[in-house]
Amino acid sequence: MGKIQLNLTLMFNIPERGINVNGILYGLKKSNPEIMSNIFKTLLMAIEEKTIQDLQTKAPNRYRRNGHQHSRTLRTSFGQTNYAFAVIQDLTNGKNRVPLRERLQVPKYQQYQNESMESAIGLAIHLSYQRSGFETDRIRGAAASKWTIRRKLFDFSNSQCVFGDMTKIPYRFLMADGTKVRLQGMKGVDLGNHSLCWALASTGEKQPFDFVGIWVDTPWATIWQDLQKRLCYKGLEVLISDGESELIRALRKPGMRLQRCVVHARRDFPFFLFIDHLKKKKQAPFVDLLNSVPALQFSSESMEKLQPKDRPKVRAAIQKTKESFSEIINLLNPEKYPTSRTYITNLSESICTFLDWWLKKGEWIPHTTNVIENRFSQVKNRIKRIGRRWSDAGLLRWCLVTIQKVFYPDQWDQLWKQYLKINRSITLTHLSVSFQWV
Repeated sequence: MGKIQLNLTLMFNIPERGINVNGILYGLKKSNPEIMSNIFKTLLMAIEEKTIQDLQTKAPNRYRRNGHQHSRTLRTSFGQTNYAFAVIQDLTNGKNRVPLRERLQVPKYQQYQNESMESAIGLAIHLSYQRSGFETDRIRGAAASKWTIRRKLFDFSNSQCVFGDMTKIPYRFLMADGTKVRLQGMKGVDLGNHSLCWALASTGEKQPFDFVGIWVDTPWATIWQDLQKRLCYKGLEVLISDGESELIRALRKPGMRLQRCVVHARRDFPFFLFIDHLKKKKQAPFVDLLNSVPALQFSSESMEKLQPKDRPKVRAAIQKTKESFSEIINLLNPEKYPTSRTYITNLSESICTFLDWWLKKGEWIPHTTNVIENRFSQVKNRIKRIGRRWSDAGLLRWCLVTIQKVFYPDQWDQLWKQYLKINRSITLTHLSVSFQWV
């Protein structure tokens, strides 16, 4: 469109005494909305005038000015601007046009521009919708309602945070987990606890795990159907999980190895003993025996330090692990402790996969789901402690945005550019500032 020069004159009152650097900065912050609003309004006027002139130049006798619309309120990241769009009439058909609105693609009937919602939506990841609005209002002096923030977050989620086709990514390791969340239905009806499940995948040793899906109140069998459409599922070699039977049945397909999480193994065993009516004090011999299993002693750091000369040591650890599990199984009377015995039997079949894998391939795979647990802990806290009145659709959309904000922060700005459809933006090419005491 060309270059434009704005002539801006600012006059500040600076106190004779008591002023410090924070006073200057605070005053500039308070003045910024008014300054930016006037610059914005002036740019709108200039672009509008040039747009109308261009239309009249291309078709000299086709358009005539026809007044202005009622003044509209445009709420932006720097505050509120009121502007009355100019109207022109097409003399060939008698219809009115609003050139500036068409040129800049300004949404009809929308006060809060999408550009203004980034801070509130970012805060809604950590705070409730209402509190994110309060905090935005405190910082900027204006904010949308909690319902507007929620609606805009949903729109952003649907537009930018959908998992797509990943079949061309050579994923090898799949990790899946889940938790329970309380949902509500129409008119606030309590629907009780339902599942929130997620899955991550990695292309190989020491490679990051990427989120490949998140689901609310969805059976694992349905999750597998979704994953096998979007991933190259036949390329997956290992499934890493906490041992949930339905998860394993659905996601583990022929040819896939299973690695049970060693952290869950230690943590869950006392729970199964309790189900078998074994109180805490009497659990100690069984728990101590499980904790002494060699496979449960390996950390990620120790696995990374393994060298070819350590193969005999690893083989011995595998053999000792098998013997230890056999001892625990023999101690668990199937009539007195059926649940615990079944748990240990199933655990023994897949707890050493990471050691076998290292012996055969010379690379180590994660043997815990801590990569999910640690990264998702703040998300679960937000879900269960802040704004707990979730619908299934609302929770899913919030989770999709949260994944982008929390786990891929370096891509957040680019997502917003895509959402705002910013192909090109105005750029400041010259700035000259001088002062004069008056």
